Amino acid sequence: MGRIPPHVNILAARRCRTAGMHPAKPNRILSKPPRHVGFRLKRLSAVSDTFPIETSAKPTTVLVVDDEPSLRDTIAYALRRDGFKVEVAAEGSRALAIARERKPDLVVLDVMLPGLDGLQVCRALRKESSVPIIMLSARGEEMDRILGLEIGADDYLTKPFAMRELVARIRAQLRRIQLESSRNSAFAHAASLRIGDLAIDPASRRASVNGLDLTLKPREFDLLAYLVAHPDRVVTREELLREVWGYEMTVDTRTVDVHIRWLRQKLAGKDGHVPEIETARKVGYRLGLPLRV
Repeated sequence: MGRIPPHVNILAARRCRTAGMHPAKPNRILSKPPRHVGFRLKRLSAVSDTFPIETSAKPTTVLVVDDEPSLRDTIAYALRRDGFKVEVAAEGSRALAIARERKPDLVVLDVMLPGLDGLQVCRALRKESSVPIIMLSARGEEMDRILGLEIGADDYLTKPFAMRELVARIRAQLRRIQLESSRNSAFAHAASLRIGDLAIDPASRRASVNGLDLTLKPREFDLLAYLVAHPDRVVTREELLREVWGYEMTVDTRTVDVHIRWLRQKLAGKDGHVPEIETARKVGYRLGLPLRV
């Protein structure tokens, strides 16, 4: 085959930049898209709103909160193109007002916002609702990730990111809600699980050691219940992400590690025969059977 003429590559690069994408990696958002991107995408969004995607079911509503117009509009356009209904906000107080009024199915929330920052918005939303929240941040430090998860975020994505990954994570969170609903229906008739002095009651979603309740967040309970249901067997991080988080594609597995750390802290120091969550190096985790003495 002959060499592609140089002007074709130039045109392709221009099209990528117009859409706010990296020329060499079309599925990756530019950290700082050109200024004209916002205007172009607003026109495209207007077309999408004028001719909405027809669906038989009620469209899923996603609230996108980011103070950078070009990035906010890029995300909104991509989600509308995938059939989502999108609400947008540029600052924290407005995001809270929209969330309370429109009741979105999921919130994509930037950490750095004017006025109320993303962490404050996340904390306020979590007091009022269980809506899934995906945090966005240019800071990828582990402590920032842990803080976001501790105050109630369901996932954390570091900028710059691939749009396909954001959409996949959104779909995974929505799928998790459906899985939890189905799981709760099944749990209503499920028998209690016990390993040593650790007991799991799926129907009431309670975990206890020697009759004393453990204070667990919903995801922590689901994770512990899955480990107890598969004792003395190594489960991979990918399996946990698929079965507990609902992910169908490989993503950052540190979310699993953070939740395992929290479970270990809550199980540590409990009187009785409590199973230990062991690490299978470079693979995953195993819930060991407690030794009776």
